[in-house]
Amino acid sequence: MTEEEILQDKEYLDVVGIYLEDEKVQSLKNIPHHNSNRFEHSLKVSYLAYKICKKLKFNYRSAAKAGILHDFYFNRIEECKYLNDKVALFTNEHPEDAVINACKRFYMTPLEKDIIVSHMWPVSKHMPKYKESFVVSFSDKVFSFKEVGMKWGYNISFMTGALCLFVINSLFK
Repeated sequence: MTEEEILQDKEYLDVVGIYLEDEKVQSLKNIPHHNSNRFEHSLKVSYLAYKICKKLKFNYRSAAKAGILHDFYFNRIEECKYLNDKVALFTNEHPEDAVINACKRFYMTPLEKDIIVSHMWPVSKHMPKYKESFVVSFSDKVFSFKEVGMKWGYNISFMTGALCLFVINSLFK
């Protein structure tokens, strides 16, 4: 699914259009994310979560909105000097920063806040409280693993196996 294909879904745009037009959200296009940028990644995560939640009759509006804002932070992992700093930023700090930034610019429900802060579960300390939070976390893993796999030249079946191992390992550590 491409950005152009997603942006042709009028019903989806009715839900997230205001966020997509925001200048700070648009600035995520300038921040690399694996083999794309943070905006494109967030758009794909949001759209997949929207489609899944809609099909399951969950709160697809909040899933789509929080999906767009799940990586709404502006510090860069590449700028971290030490591995411990990168791990802390990757697992817990960036979701917490994203919630703070989202709340500064938009009204956020408790559900939307939980979706954002828990999207790194199971590697973060924030376990999802809502079914929509699990969906966005899953959607984020799907695209992150796909993007990393493409960047490193791995095929999808390899990355699917890696995703499964990642989740299993994180659950039983």
